[in-house]
Amino acid sequence: MTRIALIWITLPLLLLTTPAQAAPVLAGCPVFPADNIWNVRVDGLPVRTDSDTLIGTIGASTGLHPDFGSGIWPPDTGGPIGIPYDLVDSAQPLVPVSFLYKDESDPGPYPIPPNARIEGGSDATGDRHILVIDTDDCLLYELFDARPDGSVGWDAGSGAVFDLLSHDLRPDGWTSADAAGLAILPGLVRYDEVAAGAIDHALRFTAPQTRREYIWPARHFASSLTGSQYPPMGLRVRLKADFDTSGFSPEIQVILEALKRYGMMLSDNGSAWFIQGVPDERWDNDMLHELDLVTGADFEAVDVSSLTVHPDSGLANLMLFADGFE
Repeated sequence: MTRIALIWITLPLLLLTTPAQAAPVLAGCPVFPADNIWNVRVDGLPVRTDSDTLIGTIGASTGLHPDFGSGIWPPDTGGPIGIPYDLVDSAQPLVPVSFLYKDESDPGPYPIPPNARIEGGSDATGDRHILVIDTDDCLLYELFDARPDGSVGWDAGSGAVFDLLSHDLRPDGWTSADAAGLAILPGLVRYDEVAAGAIDHALRFTAPQTRREYIWPARHFASSLTGSQYPPMGLRVRLKADFDTSGFSPEIQVILEALKRYGMMLSDNGSAWFIQGVPDERWDNDMLHELDLVTGADFEAVDVSSLTVHPDSGLANLMLFADGFE
């Protein structure tokens, strides 16, 4: 076979396995590769046969809620609204972390700065997540229920380390800093993305009742409920294609278009249809609450099983793009 023939055979294969856009980037690091399940569009995938049931269980008449914004909550006494993150480099000193659920946590030490930003603020009583990105090595460190130990280290419920350059998932059955065993950072809404006009990744959301089951790419469940009407961790839902976004503010349209193209993944137990983002003083809280007008009935559950290359990897099967799906 001639070299020219080999080139013509190889080129279509490369086209079929090339994602439609680059990976989201934060501080010079990709937030997982472009062909990771977080960063692949799902607007061409089939609807699950149990979609109506799952949506109904979460709440068909319940509106979306932006669990992020500007300022503090509660007023005067609260903390920043959303899940913050810290950027460090490889020179950041490593400190010890003691875990309550150490059997399913990546052991320390972690590069947590002394003034690390805690979800909800230093006096928070909620999940108290800490997210730290080492921008030299592109490693993501995430902690749940993190509290200073009175010395230089931290106590936490659980913790996980993710290589942002890889598709590696948590060991099967392991939690992370999130109930579903997923990374938190890739599912957050960031102001800079909205201002730039596009969010090129899935978001994360919570539901009040989940099933004692998880589906790819989730790795962990957090429920004793076994009924098929309850959504499993890792469920992907998307905003229906015919949902009219024209009456919303331009910034909200960016979020809604992302929900149509990339959807969102069920990552934790919590209030129905809460979506998470990074606190930022540039958010207009009144504008964000336009999302309240979008209800569960405007979503459909998506079957992402055809994207699975290997159950222990977040790599998505982009051969599906051969038929124009992107």
